[in-house]
Amino acid sequence: MRIVKEETSSNAAQVSGMISAVTELQGVASLELNKLLKDSENFVINYLTEKGSLLKIDMEKLAGSLPSHLASTIMTSHKVEDSFRYLLCGVRLLHSLCDLSSRNSKFDQIFLDDVKVIEQLIEMVFFTLTVLGGYRQEGHAFSHVHLLHSTLVACNLYLITGFISTQWRDIVQVLLAHPKVDIFMDAAFGSVRVVVRSVETTLATYNEDMSTESNSTAERVVYYLCQQCEASLQFLQLLCQQRLFKERLLKNKELCGKGSILFLAQSILKLHIQPSTPNRIAAAISRLKAKVLSILLSLFEAESISYLDEVASSTNSLELSKSVAFEVFDLLKKAFGRNPRHLTANKSHPMGFVQLNAMRLADIFSDDSNFRSYMILCFTEVLTAIISLSHGDFISCWCSSNLSETEEDASLEYDIFAAVGWVLDNTSPDVKDVTNLEFNLIPNSMLRASYAHHRTSLFVKFFANLHCFVPHVCEEKERNLFVRKVLECLQMDLSNLLPGFSFDSDAPKVSTASKNLRSLLSHAESLIPNFLNVEDVQLLRVFFGELQSLFTSNGFGGNRVQDSKFEESSWDKFSKLNINVCNQEAQSVGGCPLPLTGKEPSDLDKGGKVKEGMSENSAYSNSGQHNPRAEDRVQGNGLNRQSQVENKGISGKTTSGGARDTNKDAHKIETSGSDASSAKGKNVVDHMHNGGLSKPNDRLKKVAVEENPEDEKNEFAQRKKRKRTIMNDNQVSLIERALLDEPDMHRNAALLQSWADKLSTHGSEVTSSQLKNWLNNRKARLARTAKDVRTVAVDVDNPVSDKQGGPALESNVSPDGPGQYVLLVGGQGEEIGKGKVFQLHGKWCGKSLEELATSVVDVCELRVDKGSRLPYPSEATGTTFAEAQTKFGVMKVLWDLNKILVL
Repeated sequence: MRIVKEETSSNAAQVSGMISAVTELQGVASLELNKLLKDSENFVINYLTEKGSLLKIDMEKLAGSLPSHLASTIMTSHKVEDSFRYLLCGVRLLHSLCDLSSRNSKFDQIFLDDVKVIEQLIEMVFFTLTVLGGYRQEGHAFSHVHLLHSTLVACNLYLITGFISTQWRDIVQVLLAHPKVDIFMDAAFGSVRVVVRSVETTLATYNEDMSTESNSTAERVVYYLCQQCEASLQFLQLLCQQRLFKERLLKNKELCGKGSILFLAQSILKLHIQPSTPNRIAAAISRLKAKVLSILLSLFEAESISYLDEVASSTNSLELSKSVAFEVFDLLKKAFGRNPRHLTANKSHPMGFVQLNAMRLADIFSDDSNFRSYMILCFTEVLTAIISLSHGDFISCWCSSNLSETEEDASLEYDIFAAVGWVLDNTSPDVKDVTNLEFNLIPNSMLRASYAHHRTSLFVKFFANLHCFVPHVCEEKERNLFVRKVLECLQMDLSNLLPGFSFDSDAPKVSTASKNLRSLLSHAESLIPNFLNVEDVQLLRVFFGELQSLFTSNGFGGNRVQDSKFEESSWDKFSKLNINVCNQEAQSVGGCPLPLTGKEPSDLDKGGKVKEGMSENSAYSNSGQHNPRAEDRVQGNGLNRQSQVENKGISGKTTSGGARDTNKDAHKIETSGSDASSAKGKNVVDHMHNGGLSKPNDRLKKVAVEENPEDEKNEFAQRKKRKRTIMNDNQVSLIERALLDEPDMHRNAALLQSWADKLSTHGSEVTSSQLKNWLNNRKARLARTAKDVRTVAVDVDNPVSDKQGGPALESNVSPDGPGQYVLLVGGQGEEIGKGKVFQLHGKWCGKSLEELATSVVDVCELRVDKGSRLPYPSEATGTTFAEAQTKFGVMKVLWDLNKILVL
C-alpha cells in the first residue's frame, strides 16, 4: 500500500493508507526509522509488516498530513476505546518523527520550519486535550479506557516538547502567542482533573480489595496510572514556574476566578494513602501532592496579581480555598505526627517536598487576613501540641540542624514511546498478567541542614504571623486571638494529635511549653539573617512574653521559667552576623528615622496616638526597633503582613523604610522573603514589650508618621508582591564566577539577559531585572562589609556626667530589647565591644536593672583586654570580662543603658 501525492487516489484510499502506516510504524523507534530513510529513495520507505506484506510509505507526506489526520479521527470516531488506541499510535509516531528531526535535515525542516505543520500540531494538541478534558468516566475502576485516557493526556502534553522546544521559556513564548492559549489552559488543567478522578477511583478500589497477598497485576496498573498523572501534573508545574505563563494563567477566569485549579488541588490532596499501600504507589501519590502544592505556591507568590485576593472576592471561591487550606493543615498535622526517628526511608522512591511546600503555603495563609483567623481555629491545636512535646523530642525535631530523616524530591523522566507501548500491550483482551513499567526519577535533594533550617524558620513564622496584629486594619476580635487560643489548647489533652511522639506527663504542660519556646527562640536567633528576619524572631519573642503574662494572670505563675535560664546559642555564630539597623544606613535608602525620644508607654494616649512633646516624625515606637510586620496593607479584602522594601533584590533583602537591613547573604535561600512595595516612610510600628506591660492589649500600639494622603491612597492600591526563593546555591556560584570576568555586568543589558537565561536553566526563573537588582545589592553589601565600624560621636564640648564620671550617650535600646545587637561604649566614649541584649527588666543576680538603669548584655566581640574591670563588679557576676565568661559560659555583663548603642 502506497501513500503518495497522486491526484487520482480517492480520499478513502488515502485514509486507509494513512491508518495502515500509523498502525505499522507506531512501534518503530526513531533510530530504526532513520535507517529505513537512509535506504530509501525520494523519502519513500519500504516496510515489511509482521504479516509479510510490503508497504511503500511516503514519509514526507505522512509527516505533513498526520496532525490533521489525527484531529479528524477524534471527531469521526464513535467507539471511545478504539479511538483512544489509534490516537496513541498516532501520537507515538509523531513523537518518533519529531525525534527523527534531530538526525534528519528533511524532518528538521518539516517540524521546525514548516509553519503550517507546526500550526496543525498545536491545533491537534489543543483539540485533543479539549476532548480529553470533557471525557465522562465510564466503566469500572480498572477500566482500560482510564489507562488509555491518562496516557493520551500525558503524551499530548509532552509532545509539545518534541515539536516546539525542550526549553520551557521557548514553550511558554509559543503558547502565549497563540490566540487559543486560554483554551489550552482550560483543556490541560481540565484533562488532568479527569486523570486525577481516575486515580482516585482506582486507588480506592485497590485499597478495598487488596488481600494479604500482594496483587502484583493490580499494583502495576495503579502505579502506571499514578505515573501518567504525575507526568501530566509535572508538565503543568513546570509551566507555572515560568513567570509569563503564571501571570497569564492568573487572568483565566475559569481556572483561577472560578476555582478550577483549587478543585484540582483539593482532589489531589484528598488522595488517601493507607499503611498497607506499596511504597512506590505511596511515594507517587506523595509526589503528586508536592507538585500540586508547588503549583499553588507559584500562583500565591505571583507579583502581578494576588491570587488569594482573587479567590476571596467570591464567597464560593473563598469557601473552596478554605477547604484547600484545611487539607493543607490536615496534611501537616499528619506529617508533624510522624516521628522521623521511627521512620524507615525508602530512597529509591522519593516522596517529594510535601511537608516543606505545605508549610510554605501555611505561611502564606497565616500572613493573609482572609485566612489568618481560619488557620488559628483549625491549626492552633497542632502548634500547641508541638510546643508541648517532651523537651528532647522538641529539640531533635525543631531545634536541630541534623534531622534524622528529611524529604527528597524527584522529577519524573517521561518517555512517550515507552508509555504508549506499555498501555497498548497491556490493555489487549488476551493479557492476563501485565508487565511492569517504571520511569526514571531524577532526584532533587536538599542539604540536610538547609532542609532543617527551612522547616524551623517556617514554624517560627507561623507564630509570628498569627500573633501579629495591626490596629485599625485587623478586626478587634483578632487581637491576641492566637495567644489566647494557645493558652486554651494548653489545658487540653492533645497527645492524640502527634501519635509518634512522647509527652512528659510528669512536668506541667505550661512549664514544658515555656522551656520549648525558649529553646526555639535561641535556635531561631542563630537562623538570622540567612533563614529568618529579625522581626520574625522578635514577634515570636513578643508572643512568648504575652503567653507568659497569660500564664501568670490565669494562675500558671508557678510554672514560669525565669529568663536567666534561657538556653543561649553559641556566640561564635552571632559574631559572624552583620545585622545593621543604624540610622545612617536607613537614611541611605530613603527613610528618615530620628533617634529615640526615650518616652515611656505613658506617652501614648489610649488611642495609640503620640502625646504632645513626642516626635511624630520618628520611624520608631518606644521599642526602638522597627516592626515592618505592622505595615500590613489592605488589598481588596486581603491583608498581608509584609516588610516594606525599597530595593527588591533577588537575595530577599529588606530595608523596611530604611530602618532595618538584615544583610542576607545572596547565596542563602530564604523560605519566605520580603515583599516588594513602596517604602516612603509610612511606618506603622507595634509597641512591643516583652512581659513588661501589665495590660496585654497595650503591647501593640500604632504610631503613625506624617504622610501625604495621596501617597497613602496609592500605597493601598498597590498589588502585593512576595519575594521568596529565587536563586539556589548553584545559580549563585555560577554568577559569582562570571563576575570575575565581567565585574561590570550590571551595566550591560545584553549580558544581563544572557546570564538571566543561563541561570534559569539551573533553577527557578531569574529575570534580567532581578539579576540587576541582585548585583546592585551585592555591591552595596560588599561595600558595607569593607566599611569600618562606625565611630561613636560624643559631644565632648558639652558632656553630661553620669554616675561613672564619663560623658553620657542617649541609648536607643527598645523596652523589649532582648535580642538586639548593640555596641558597648566606655566612660570616655571609646568602643568596648559588641554584643546582644539579654535582659532589660527585673532582677539579675540580685541587682534591679530598672533602678540601676542597666541591662544585661552578652558580649560576642571584645575590643579591650579580657582582664579589664567591669563597671559593676561582684563576686556573683565577676569583676572582669574573663571572670564573667568563666561564670556564665559567655561574657554576660551588666552595662549602663546610656552607654549602649543599637547596631
